[in-house]
Amino acid sequence: MSFFMLKIFIYSTKNPIFTTISNKINMNRFTILVASILMTTTAMGQKVMTPELLWQVKKVSPIGVTKDQKNLIYKVTSTNVKTQEDTSKTFMISLAGGKAAEITDYKILLADESLNKDQKYKAETEKVKLQKVFGSDYYPEMDKSNVQIYNELNYRHWDTWNDGNFDHLLVSENKENSTKIDVLKDEPYSVSEFVWAPDGKKVLYVSKKKFGTDWALSTNTDIFQYDLDTKQTTNITEGKMGYDNTPSFSTQGDFAFLSMERDGYEADKNDLIVRRGTVELNLTKHWDGTVQGYKWSNDGNKIYFNAPVGGTIQLFEVDVNFKMKKMPTIKQLTKGDFDIADIKEIVGGKAIVTKTDINHAAEIYVVDLKSGALTQITNENKAIFDNIALSDVKARTIKTTDGKDMLAWVVYPPNFDPTKKYPTLLYCQGGPQSALTQFYSPRWNLQLMAAEGYIVIAPNRRGMPGHGVEWNEQISKDWGGQVMKDYLSAIDDISKESYVDKDRRGAVGASYGGYSVYYLAGIHEGRFKSFIAHNGVFDLKSMYGTTEEIFFTNWDAGGAWWDTNNKAAQKTYSQFDPSSPALVNKWKTPMLIYVGGHDFRVPMGQGQEAYQILQLKGIKSRFIYFPEENHWVLGPQNSIIWHTEFFKWLKETL
Repeated sequence: MSFFMLKIFIYSTKNPIFTTISNKINMNRFTILVASILMTTTAMGQKVMTPELLWQVKKVSPIGVTKDQKNLIYKVTSTNVKTQEDTSKTFMISLAGGKAAEITDYKILLADESLNKDQKYKAETEKVKLQKVFGSDYYPEMDKSNVQIYNELNYRHWDTWNDGNFDHLLVSENKENSTKIDVLKDEPYSVSEFVWAPDGKKVLYVSKKKFGTDWALSTNTDIFQYDLDTKQTTNITEGKMGYDNTPSFSTQGDFAFLSMERDGYEADKNDLIVRRGTVELNLTKHWDGTVQGYKWSNDGNKIYFNAPVGGTIQLFEVDVNFKMKKMPTIKQLTKGDFDIADIKEIVGGKAIVTKTDINHAAEIYVVDLKSGALTQITNENKAIFDNIALSDVKARTIKTTDGKDMLAWVVYPPNFDPTKKYPTLLYCQGGPQSALTQFYSPRWNLQLMAAEGYIVIAPNRRGMPGHGVEWNEQISKDWGGQVMKDYLSAIDDISKESYVDKDRRGAVGASYGGYSVYYLAGIHEGRFKSFIAHNGVFDLKSMYGTTEEIFFTNWDAGGAWWDTNNKAAQKTYSQFDPSSPALVNKWKTPMLIYVGGHDFRVPMGQGQEAYQILQLKGIKSRFIYFPEENHWVLGPQNSIIWHTEFFKWLKETL
C-alpha cells in the first residue's frame, strides 16, 4: 500500500472526532510527521532505538550456499518509509569470512530445487481455479456484480477470502513449452511445499486433503508421493493425524519429516521422524521438547535442528542410526541469550544459521558443529546498533503460585540507573503457545519499549515451549487459570525492586496477549494503571463464531460454547471469558485498543466490543483502527504511527 493510500482511524475520549491521515498528506506534512515522531520518541540525550530507526534496520536472510560449498548467497532488504517500498540487494560472501560483493545473476550459482536429480523434470506450484465463489462465476452475464457465495467453512483464512483458487503442484519436462501435469487435477486442495525423491522419478508434497468445514476442523496435513512413471499418488504418512511436513532426504537416501501426533492441536509436540525403507524412527519421542526446523548432515549420519529451550532457541544434534538399541542422545550445541532463528544449510562441519537477540536484528552466522562456537558472517546493521545505547537484558527466575520456577526476561532502559524509579510494563505474549525467546521484530519490539524509558518484564508463563511439554500444554482449556496467576506473579516479583515505580505499571499484549490484557483488567486489583490490547480475544462466544480455524478454538477452549455436555468447554466459556459481567464490572483502568480490518483470526469485532464497553462505562479509552492491516501491522508508516500512539498512550496514562 502506498503512502498516499494510507488511512488510519483514531478514536479518543478526549477527541471523539476521528482523525484521518489519507491521500491529502503531502511531502511537507510527511516531513513534519517524521520529525514529530523523532521528538516524541527520543526522550534521552543519547541516541536510542526509535520507531523510525527501527524501520531503517535491514532484513538479512540467507538464500543458499553455492554449488562449490565455498560461498554464501544472501539477501538484504531495506524499506523506504516514505514510499513504503522494499528494495532488495543480493550479496555473495565467503564462508571463511571477508567482504561481501553484490551480485545479480545468482541463480546459476545455486542448486535449483525445482529440478529433479538429472534435471529432466521440473516441479512448481500454480493457482488453479476449481470452485465457484463470485457472482460472475455463477451468473456470467452479471459481470459487474460484487458478490461472494459460500456453502462451507474455510471461506476465509488469516487475511484472505477464498476465491476458488488452489495451489496445485505441476510437473513438466524441463524444456520450453512442455506440457504440465497437474498432480492434483480437479482436487480442491492446496500444496504447501514439495521435494524431489533421490531417484528423480517421484516428487513428494505436503497437503491437507480436506475441504471446507472439514478443513477448518483439522490440522491433519500429510505427505504425498507422486510417481512420474505410474502417475499414481500415495499418502506416505497415512495414519499420522496431526501436522506432517518438511520432508527431506539425506545423501544416503533416508527420508525425514516433522510430525505432530494429535489432530486439531496446532501446538502439539513437533517430533523429528526418519525412515529407511519400512523402518521408521522417532528421534525425539523421548525428548521433552519440540522441534522447529532441521537439516541433514552431509554424510546423512546426523540431523541438526533448532528448538526453543529456556527462553531462547538453540541448535541441537541427534544421531541417525537405524540399528540403535536405545533412543539417541540429543546434544545441545549452542548456548547463550540468543535465538538460532533459522538453519539454512549444513556445509561440512559448519551450520549456516541466522541469529537474533533482544538488542539485535537477524544476521547470518556460522556455527562450528564440534565446538558450538559462532562466527558472524554478515554485519549489515552494524552502523545502527553500534551507535545506539543498548538495553541490559537479564533472565529472572520467579516462583509461581503452584511452586514452579518460571523464567522471565527483564529488559532495562539504556543507561539504567538502579537508584531511580522507572515505569514498568508486563509484556503478555500471544500464541498462546508461542515461545517467548530472544526474538527481534519491527512490531512488538522489547528493545524499543525499553529505549523509551520503561522496564519490561516478559514472563515465560504457562503455555510456552522451551520448558517441557507439560508446561507448554498447561494453557489449553485453562486460558484464565494458572497462566493469569503466572502473569501476576511476574509483575509482583519485579515490583519488589526499589527501581520499579509501583504507581506506574502497565500491561500490554496482542492476540492471546490481548486476551490477557482484557482478562487482567478484571482481576489485577489495582496493580496496573494502563492497558494496551492489540487484536485481542475478548468475547469467547463470538470468537468461536467468527474465527476461521475452528480446530484451534475447539482444542484450546475445549469445544463449542453451546455443547452443554462438554464440561471443559462450559468451564472455559463460564469462567475464562473476559466479556463476562463478573470481569467487565471490575474494569476501571484506561485502555488503548488496536484492531486490523483484515484480521480474520481475531476479527475486529472483538476489539469493538471491548471499546464500546469502556466508552459506555466512562473509562478513558482509545480505539485505533487499521483498515488494511491483518493480525499484524505490516505497513511501515502504519507501524511508525502504531508505535507512536503506543508510547503516547503510555505517557498519558502512566
